[in-house]
Amino acid sequence: MTEIPVDLDKHRGMAAQKATDLRRALAEVESNVRQLREREADLENRLMTVPAGSWAEAAVKARYLLNLYAASLPTEDTRHRALVAALFDDFARLGGDN
Repeated sequence: MTEIPVDLDKHRGMAAQKATDLRRALAEVESNVRQLREREADLENRLMTVPAGSWAEAAVKARYLLNLYAASLPTEDTRHRALVAALFDDFARLGGDN
């Protein structure tokens, strides 16, 4: 027996290799999505349970919520998108985030 592992992917046909690559990529994406959702849930729990200690901390919570809202807007809703952008500009101006 040899100590070198056999790369089985080299013995498959091109179609089988592509199918295997797609399954592996899909599994990786699903894992990343699951991890992202877990991190988002953790962040949202902390945002809900930890009171803001300042206006700047309250603005961080508002930014997060506004980003969720803006992501749900249809692309043709330019009025509300502009309103969200103007509010972000206000946050930056008033918070000194230049």
